[in-house]
Amino acid sequence: MNITLYDYWRSSASFRVRIALYLAGLEFKTIPVDLINKENLNEEYLALNPQGLVPTLLIDDQVLTQSLAIMEYLDETGRLNILPENPVDRLRVKTLSFAIAMEIHPVCNLSVAAYAVEASDKQITMNHWMEKFVPKGLQAVEKLLAHPRTDKYCHGDQITMADICLVPQVYNANRWNIPLDDYPKIRSIVENLTVIEAFSKASPEEAQKL
Repeated sequence: MNITLYDYWRSSASFRVRIALYLAGLEFKTIPVDLINKENLNEEYLALNPQGLVPTLLIDDQVLTQSLAIMEYLDETGRLNILPENPVDRLRVKTLSFAIAMEIHPVCNLSVAAYAVEASDKQITMNHWMEKFVPKGLQAVEKLLAHPRTDKYCHGDQITMADICLVPQVYNANRWNIPLDDYPKIRSIVENLTVIEAFSKASPEEAQKL
């Protein structure tokens, strides 16, 4: 089975899917899509992914887009076990995942931040934008983690989709020098996760080498 990942090394969404693929033990070919040079907007790529986003995953003769949907597909097809069967537990994992991937990430996407910088005639800087919205999002996640089911990882001692979303977001926070002192649960969970090979192997630094 041939699996191809259209990837940008620094993309949070791509980072999530790389983690998921490595956790699943799947071998895949990487095709870099340079977002800085707008390769994601060329006709060939848009024919594959009309949104012009990364990642795009070719697997099972299907073209999959959107990182959360891709992770659910890998779970539903038996390659991963990152969503609990119990509906309440499953809801909690999805809530944590969405709080990161649908709330923090879209606002802090570089294209959004860059637009804010230009629209404000550069009175808003990229750093100011990140300092405004990343802590606000992380504060909410930290509060969501103040829950009896939080343990070694976001939900118990099994890696879930929430953990796969959390590590790339913390990577971005570090990239923008956002202090993490006020988020002890987040810091503890990420420390437990980053020593796992699938997470370290999927890191942007490693992806850049491919």
